[in-house]
Amino acid sequence: MTRKKFLKRLLQLSAAGALPFLYSWQFEPFWVEFVEKKLPVKNLPENLEGKILMQISDLHVGNRFDWNFLIKSFAKAQDFHPDFVVYTGDYVNHGTPEDHKSLQKVMEKAVYGKLGTFGIMGNHDYGKNWKDLGSSEEICRILENNGVTMLKNQQTESHGLNFIGFDDLWSPNFDPMKVMKDYDPEKANLVLCHNPDVCDKDVWNGYQGWILSGHTHGGQCRIPGVITPILPVENRKYVSGEIDLHDGRMLYINRALGHSYQVRFMVRPEITVFKLECDGKI
Repeated sequence: MTRKKFLKRLLQLSAAGALPFLYSWQFEPFWVEFVEKKLPVKNLPENLEGKILMQISDLHVGNRFDWNFLIKSFAKAQDFHPDFVVYTGDYVNHGTPEDHKSLQKVMEKAVYGKLGTFGIMGNHDYGKNWKDLGSSEEICRILENNGVTMLKNQQTESHGLNFIGFDDLWSPNFDPMKVMKDYDPEKANLVLCHNPDVCDKDVWNGYQGWILSGHTHGGQCRIPGVITPILPVENRKYVSGEIDLHDGRMLYINRALGHSYQVRFMVRPEITVFKLECDGKI
């Protein structure tokens, strides 16, 4: 091989190697996917049949990526005209005062449901070591002032749909039995739980139905069926999407809209658009 051909080949290989890096850094992190699914709920009132429930998770507002992407994604999400919107935790990245100020700007442009908007806390909302109660309280204040009903081991019924919200598994406020002791199977119930590892805890009191989670980001970078190198859960089956827990519970793990770091590969950011339907099987 001549020197000229060698240099040309080297440049070609360098360009080929750079493309996946550029894609995972500058393209996929901002290529949101609207995942549309049916959500069959036992005891759902007929008037809620066909209504839209949107799940948005893990905003991670902070300084690790341009959070204006979140606002642009919210604008696209408005086209679905959601009846309910649920936010399933991790609104900020570090829980600093700067994060809180940025979150205020983001939530002023956020998506809200025509019938109700609900939220729960994630581990990052508790700041350093997941123990900063001051950060969590400030985030709750921002969200509630912007029209989000926050559920901290609490439940509330809206138009016949009962939302049960757990506080985060890693936080000082995790106490799901505070609400699950009053679980009523005759209601149309839906559980919001940031960390899917809670599914393996003895806290469910016979619950039957759907659990909407986030936290994993789908691993952010993975080769499906081959490897998901980073997954912040004990149960490695809890990656993303729909999972049948084979006991009357169904889990859905949202891949997150924001990012811990600005990198994604084969795990696009997600906003989930559920269509509610009556179901007598769950």
